[in-house]
Formats: sequence, C-alpha cells, structure tokens
Amino acid sequence: MVFNRYPVWKNLLVLVVMVVAFFYAAPNLFGYDPAVQISGANAAISVTDATVTSAKQALQTVQINVKKVEWQNHSLLLRFTSTDDQLKGREAIQQVLGSDYLVALNLASRTPEWLKAIGAMPMKYGLDLRGGIHLLMQVDADSVLKQQVEGDLNNISQLLRTERIRYSGITRQNESNNIVIEFRSADALNDAYSVLSQHFNEFNWTKSNLTLQGVFSPVVLQQARQEILEKTATTLRNRVNELGVSEAVVTQQGASRLAVDLPGILDTAEAKDILGKTATLEFHLVDTDNDARSAVGNIAPANSKLYQYNGQPVLLKSQIILHGSSITSARSGMGDDGRASVDIRFSGSEEGLFSRTSGENIGKPMAIVYVDVKPQTKLVNGEKVISFVTERRVISVATIQSMLGSPFQVTGLASQEEARTLALLLRAGALSAPVAVIEEREMGPSLGEQNIHMGLMSVVVGFSLVVLFMALYYRAMGLVADVALGMNLILIVAILSLLGATLTLPGIAGIVLTVALAADANVLIFERIREELRNGVGIQASIHAGYERALVTIVDANVTTLIVAIVLFSLGSSVVKSFAVTVTIGVLTSMFTAITGTRAIVNLMYGGKPVKHISIGL
Repeated sequence: MVFNRYPVWKNLLVLVVMVVAFFYAAPNLFGYDPAVQISGANAAISVTDATVTSAKQALQTVQINVKKVEWQNHSLLLRFTSTDDQLKGREAIQQVLGSDYLVALNLASRTPEWLKAIGAMPMKYGLDLRGGIHLLMQVDADSVLKQQVEGDLNNISQLLRTERIRYSGITRQNESNNIVIEFRSADALNDAYSVLSQHFNEFNWTKSNLTLQGVFSPVVLQQARQEILEKTATTLRNRVNELGVSEAVVTQQGASRLAVDLPGILDTAEAKDILGKTATLEFHLVDTDNDARSAVGNIAPANSKLYQYNGQPVLLKSQIILHGSSITSARSGMGDDGRASVDIRFSGSEEGLFSRTSGENIGKPMAIVYVDVKPQTKLVNGEKVISFVTERRVISVATIQSMLGSPFQVTGLASQEEARTLALLLRAGALSAPVAVIEEREMGPSLGEQNIHMGLMSVVVGFSLVVLFMALYYRAMGLVADVALGMNLILIVAILSLLGATLTLPGIAGIVLTVALAADANVLIFERIREELRNGVGIQASIHAGYERALVTIVDANVTTLIVAIVLFSLGSSVVKSFAVTVTIGVLTSMFTAITGTRAIVNLMYGGKPVKHISIGL
C-alpha cells in the first residue's frame, strides 16, 4: 500500500511560503489616504518647521483639517480624509508657500509601520485604476544645436589650420546658427569651400565675395531635432525606471514636446524634480599658474574660468577632461571621511584622455563641477516664453594622488540625498537637451469608476463561481482545491507587490485567467484519481497516481502558456505586457499551489493511515 506522506520540511516549506506571502500581500488591504507632499523646489531650499507652520495656517484659513503630518526624508506629507480636502488644501498651501516649494498631490499608503519595516508595500496601480500624473515637457533642441555648432567652429578652424588655409575670422550667427568664415583672398576661399564641402557636408556652403557661409540643410536640421527628441525620451524613460514606475509612457507630442504619463506613482514631487533635471558632471584641472583672487572683479585669464568653492574663488581650466555622458555606472555611498559620495565607473573615448591627464598632473588639484540647466518662464508681450539658465558649481576640489581610471569616487557632496539624486541622474544619463514642464495634470482613473468596479467584480465573481463548482462537484477534495485557489491569489498579489509591478485592467484580466488555469490543474488531478478508483485501485495508490501521472500534462500545458506570455511581454505594448506579467506569475504560482499545496493538504487528510472512503464527488 502506498502511503502519501510529505517530509516535515516540505510541509514547513509550504507553510512558510504562505505565511510570508500573506504578510507581503497584506498591505493591499489597507488602502491609501489622499495626501499633499511638500518639498523644496531645489536642493538649496529645505522644508523646515516654519514650512509646517505656514502650511497648517493656510489649511486653517480654508477650514480644512489634516488627518496626519509626516516627515519623509526631506519632504513633508500631509494626509487628508477626503479628495476634496486634498485638492483645496493643495491650492491653499501653494498660494502661501509660493514657487520656492513643490506642492504635489499624492497617495499615502495606510500600511502599518511594522509591515513597512519588512519591506511590505502595496501594489502600484495604472492610470486606468488609480490615476497618476501627466507631464507635458518642452525640449530645448536649439540649445543643443547651438552647442554642436560651437563644436563645429573649433573643428573647422582646426581643419583649416591643418590644411594651411588662411582665414581672417570665423563666427556663428546667433539667431540662425549659421557659420560665417571670412578670407583675405579668393584662392583661400575656394580651397576652404572644397575642403569644408567634403568634411562638413551637413552644411550647405555658399560663397559671397570673400565670405563663406555654412547653413544647416533642412533635412539634416530635421533629423538632428528628431534625434535630440528621441535621445531625451530615452533618458526620461531611464529616469522613470529609476523611480520605479514600470508602466510609464513617454511619447512625442509635435516637433519639440514630450508627454510623460506616470501611473500609480507615490512621489509626484520627486518625479517632477528628477525628470526635469539636466544635471551632469564636468571634470576640470585647477589653474594653479594664475591667482584666483586677482581674477575676482577682473577678466579671468585666457582658457580659464572663475568659480566659487566653499566661499573662496577658484580658477579652473576651460578644457573638460571628462564629461558626465561618459559615465556608465554611479552608486551613492559614504566616503572614507564619512561624508556622502558617489562611486563612478566610466568608459568611452574620454577614458584615455582622463587617465593620461590625471597621470601627467599628479600632485595638482582637480575640480568636479556640477552642471544643471533650469527653465525660467517670462512674460513677453503677454505670452509665456521659456528660457534656460545654466548653473555651474564646484562640488569638489581634490589633489590627484595617482593616475585615475575607472572606477573612482566623487566626494564633497552636501548630503546623502544629493548623492543619491546625483547617482540616479548619472545612471539614467544626462538629458540630451534642457526640458521644462509646461503642463502638469493629476489624472483620475481614465476608464471611470464603474469600469474599475466591474474589473474588480470580475475577479470576485469568477473566483466565487469556480470555488462553488469545485466544492459541489468534488466535495471535500473540491474544498482543498478552493483553499489552493485562495493561496494562489495571495501569492500573485504578494509577488506583484514585491516586484513593484503596476496593476492595470488587463492585469486583472490576467489574474482571472490564472484562476481558471489553477482550477484546471486540480481538475486533471482529481479526474485521474477518480479514474484510478473506478479501476479498482486502492485509495492511497489512486491519490499517488493522480498526482504523479497528471503532473506531466499539467507541466506541458503551463509551459506552453508561459511561452505565449513571454512572447506577449517581449513584443506587446505596455497594456499587453501588464496582461503577460500577471499571467506569467499566475502560471508559476498555480503550479505550486495546485501540485505542491493541495497535495500537502491531501496528505494531511488521508496520507499515512488506512482510509476506507475519500470525498471526491461522484
């Protein structure tokens, strides 16, 4: 006689898995509070107790009560009892605090602190379920084209010198980005025209008297603008991924704008701050040949620029020996001095220059410059005009101790939060062009509350009907299958929460489908047991045969489903991917609950003892 028994460790494994899954799925039962998040508009502005007092006074003025006030890192979170209070409160606080602070709508989880302490957080929801934030961003492609033309000016002048072609002047026309080169002789003009037409064919070159003018061809100009937008969109997607928003959508709107949808995001203030930053790093050698103090108030020496560091003037050489674009990896941490730092790895064409320059200047100081481009909005003739201002500040000056290579460490940052933000921006990449948020909308569920309610009801109704059928048709064994279905749902929710996945209506459809797949596996097992019993096989042997012989069929069916889900995830849109993720997770969890979970329960009910009757229906 075959006695169905699991070793103690296997029963404990099933129990531990389900207990852990329950704790990590539990945060989804507590829901969210409508909230307002307050943070500084930039790193120089911090939220203080005075800010809290001003916000509370603003709310008292409009007679709105705050449910709870919380500090989160360097920001303030105010919880409200209703959405109406949230919207009115945000407007009142913004009027009092002004533009120095970001006042953003938010959703604050009601998850208890003891669950948060173990990393248990609720699932994120898509725009169709929870709403989110929609940003329309203006991309300043002209500034990038200007920089490209400035670079071309240097390259053109170097090429003309190499070819020994004399010219009297070379300039860039500010409005049109055209290049104008002046010559003293017609022969020099013709030679330059021949050379530049070959090496710089992205310009249309025209001769006029002793002047050569280069104009971007329309096709090249359009391609350049499109490439800038695509690179900016890619960087924004990388930054969105760093923020943990897995179902974000970045799309092009017209010739110079990008739309960013951030569904289910819990930190809209940080999202606006991070997405809009154009921060990067530049590495310069310190000019030790000239006195920085004597340059204050006067013109800085040629090929040097004057900066401030820790309240003191410092001269830096203009040449950039390493750009932030060459950085491939950045992680925030703590330096040997106990201050915030960023560990950096880099590669590319500048690697050799950086290593060689640092090796040639051992014992001399090198500075790291933090570069950020910020948008400014001005009213011109009654219309809003966006301009961009570049801010540079020296964050570190250190003596080169040896030849530097990859990796190395950046120190001198003001705080751990600044180090974390800088590392995030460097990992995601510097934006190809400055961007400005010109429109912001907090969006509610796009498909309406009724559709959301129907989507959730489909899970409840589908689950209930399957549970009822299994209980009526397979009796006690059917109830075992129902327990496994409940275990399966808990596991799916727990894994989605742990992964930080975003749940959408297609994702709910995938969950409903996996309920059917899990029930189908139990049906195969139970029907195999009943077939063995009808053939006169003993109860214990029938149970053993039912699980062992149905296993191959169950695995085969689920593997084919997994293949389809993987293809959908690889080739589908974001909506299809959401469906594929939940189906993939559901298939894996259903195999665990339908095979291992139910057998553990059946073994406890019937295994290891003589059994005369098994309740498995007709």
